[in-house]
Order: sequence, then C-alpha cells, then structure tokens
Amino acid sequence: MGTPTRLARLCVRLACAAAVFASGHAHAVSTAADEVQGALRLTPDLARGERAFETCAACHGADGTGAADGSVPAIAGQYARVLMKQVVAFRHDDRLNIRMQHFVDSHHLADAQQLADVIGFVSSLPPRMAPVGAAPGAQGAELYARHCRACHGDSGQGDERRAVPRLAGQHPQYVLEQLQDAAQGRRASMQRDHTRALLKLQDAELGTLAAYASALRASREDGPSPANGAGPPGAAAPR
Repeated sequence: MGTPTRLARLCVRLACAAAVFASGHAHAVSTAADEVQGALRLTPDLARGERAFETCAACHGADGTGAADGSVPAIAGQYARVLMKQVVAFRHDDRLNIRMQHFVDSHHLADAQQLADVIGFVSSLPPRMAPVGAAPGAQGAELYARHCRACHGDSGQGDERRAVPRLAGQHPQYVLEQLQDAAQGRRASMQRDHTRALLKLQDAELGTLAAYASALRASREDGPSPANGAGPPGAAAPR
C-alpha cells in the first residue's frame, strides 16, 4: 500500500515540476519577444547610440565591419529588426557567445531605450560591400537560388519586415560558421527549416554557398532606411 502511494506522490511532483519548467520557458520566450518589440517601438537617439557603440567597436571595429577572418561579423547597415532580435537572443542565452552575452547584458545596456539607441546607430552605418568580382561561379549561384534567394533576396539584401538578415557583404567565414551551426542544431534561435535544408548539403557545398552569399553586392537602397531599419523618421542624427 505504501509503495503505490509514494509512487503517486512522485508522479504528482514530477508533473508539477514539468509544468513549472514549461511555464518558465514560455515566460522567457514571451519576455524576449516583448523586449524586441518594445525596443523597436522606441525612437532611437543615434548620438547616444554612437557613444554606446564605443564598447562594441573594440570587437566590431569603429565602422562596424567586423574582422576579416569572420571571427566577428560585419554588423554595419544590418536591419534594426535583425540586430535587435540577435542582441536580445544573446541577452536571454538563446545564442551563446561569452563576449556578446557579457557586453549586451543589463549592466551595459540597461533598458529598451539603450538597446534602441545603439542598434539604431549600428543600422545607420554604411554596410560593408564585398570586393567587385568576388562572387564564385555557377555552383554558388545555383545553391543560393535553391536554398536562400526566396528569403534573402536576389542580391542578398534580406528583408527588414520579416527580420531576414542582409547577407551581402558579410564575411564568408562567418556565414559558413552560421550555416554549419544551423545544420547541426547549434543555433537554437534559427528557424528549423534552415536545419532541414542545410543538413542535405556537404561541407564543400556549404563553403561555396557561404562564399557566394557574402560576395553579393546589395545596393545601399536595398538596406535599412530611417523608415524601415534605423528607427522612425525624426530619429536624432549621429554626431
């Protein structure tokens, strides 16, 4: 009689723990999404954002173009919605990188307005452009057309409204690492359709795809504008 009773109590406790975990996870997801939307609704002060960016510039460079070896991505001119989503993912441990998690935490970016300011400034910077003639041949074009073009655009310009990142001008090694992480499920914040599609590709194909996508040259007109990427009209200009 005692054993079934203890078993029943254990089952109840496990069920309660599972419910608490599920509730906490849902709350964390909701909190992250709320933080993104709340910050995007604010008008960024680009002068304040420029000052805050001095911390970021230690790794990303004063012009926001990152490192040539791809260890640090180019972020200049990326859509604000994309940047906000990724920064908040680091703040909530949905993306893992010790440096990023440290420098975007609440000690450095205390509230939604500070997030809006620095991301608005980064988005307003001129994007990195790949060297002319850098794109590889037909295989890269075919892979990109099959797997990437529908979302990321003909010239790798991405889509601000859907938070699809600009790939044009990004460092090829960084793009490759993100493709590999997505294929292996190491990017929890990446959509699952990326994983399913990329798992079908060999390492050499991923390298060719990354080289092609990063070598695309989207025009500045394809990038963020004050109306759709660098904050609402009337945002304070950088000094």
